[in-house]
Amino acid sequence: MQEILDAIISNDATSADFANIALPESYRAVTLHKDEEQMFAGLDSRDKDPRKSLHLDEVALPELGPGEALVAVMASSVNYNTVWSSIFEPVSTFGFLERYGRLSPLTKRHDLPYHVLGSDLAGVVLRTGAGVNAWKPGDEVVAHCLSVELESPDGHNDTMMDPEQRIWGFETNFGGLAQIALVKTNQLLPKPKHLTWEEAASPGLVNSTAYRQLVSQNGAGMKQGDNVLIWGASGGLGSYATQYALAGGATPICVVSSESKAEICRAMGAEAIIDRSAEGYKFWKDENNQDPREWKRLGSKIREFTGGEDVDIVFEHPGRETFGASVYVTRKGGTIVTCASTSGYMHQYDNRYLWMSLKRIVGSHFANYREAFEANRLVAKGKIHPTLSKVYSLEETGQAALDVHHNKHQGKVGVLCLAPEEGMGVRDHELRAKHLPAINLFREVSERSDKQGRDI
Repeated sequence: MQEILDAIISNDATSADFANIALPESYRAVTLHKDEEQMFAGLDSRDKDPRKSLHLDEVALPELGPGEALVAVMASSVNYNTVWSSIFEPVSTFGFLERYGRLSPLTKRHDLPYHVLGSDLAGVVLRTGAGVNAWKPGDEVVAHCLSVELESPDGHNDTMMDPEQRIWGFETNFGGLAQIALVKTNQLLPKPKHLTWEEAASPGLVNSTAYRQLVSQNGAGMKQGDNVLIWGASGGLGSYATQYALAGGATPICVVSSESKAEICRAMGAEAIIDRSAEGYKFWKDENNQDPREWKRLGSKIREFTGGEDVDIVFEHPGRETFGASVYVTRKGGTIVTCASTSGYMHQYDNRYLWMSLKRIVGSHFANYREAFEANRLVAKGKIHPTLSKVYSLEETGQAALDVHHNKHQGKVGVLCLAPEEGMGVRDHELRAKHLPAINLFREVSERSDKQGRDI
């Protein structure tokens, strides 16, 4: 592994040099163990601790198949799907691996008693399989997390519609929270040259998801002048939605849960900010009944920011807790675009406000290759910026996942894999210098918040 790292750090190793490096038989990876699926049985979600379920193991290097690549992972990041995997909710991910393993002799590799997690990476290509022409050893890359087979016609207009569509590192094995990852080469994208490894690894999943959900015609199709309500506007997903709204000439109405998160939204350039904790919104009277008066109070607050207008788009991802309010506050003919459901999957809303006002609910899930390419291109151009706030070592991934689980983070949290320290991998220093304040924004606000907490 040291030979691989030395070649990457040298900056002058050729493709032939990388191709000639002998690959190790095993590598270190963050895993779940199949025999621990029931370890949290009977516990509430919040009491399930990823530090107990996530392991750092030495695992065997997988066989390389056609159309695939082995990538040396310099850095990765934690997404909410890592949390779901680690607490075995809503289901154990080993069921995904078993089903994928039945598809073909090659996919059988994924059905193992351990699951290597991680749906983001930044690193260097080590090997490519048969039939790969676009990528070669030594290429510096990031990876999006869409894994498809494309043997059905359904996926050839929008690859997200492929019946065998999966999320790499969640519904497949050999993910990015490891020293080496196995990906399909149609997941690869050029690494933005002005970013460090950990910065480049952090946007992938959430940036592409936000692009499809908000900008793409497969999602809300946002246009200039739209009012966009963004839940969790400083979080891993919402922070990119806020950037896209601002960059696209829309007005984001940012909903956050603390003053430090409001500060981040203001620093990004947003002006309409609702601190739901300070305002005391309670959309549910009890476990079974919502409070429409709170929906109306939220709608009135939104109109204070918009000159009396309702929102054209609601960027939804909390799910059960907020969905009734989201449907209510959307303007007539507007769109509620939804992914995830971090507060619960069983959504409830008053259908009168949907059908009689001709509103639309649009489901959105990750992004196709084209959308992921466009989202990454905007990062590479310095139009959209990483929202990295904190970086952990591979050994600390359990703590990183716990922080995300308990919403203690800002933006995204990164994980160093092969990279021995932060700050490595920048190739375009001139472009970086132009955007350094935006690149460091989340980290600086997070550090101030942590310091204030320690001082108190």
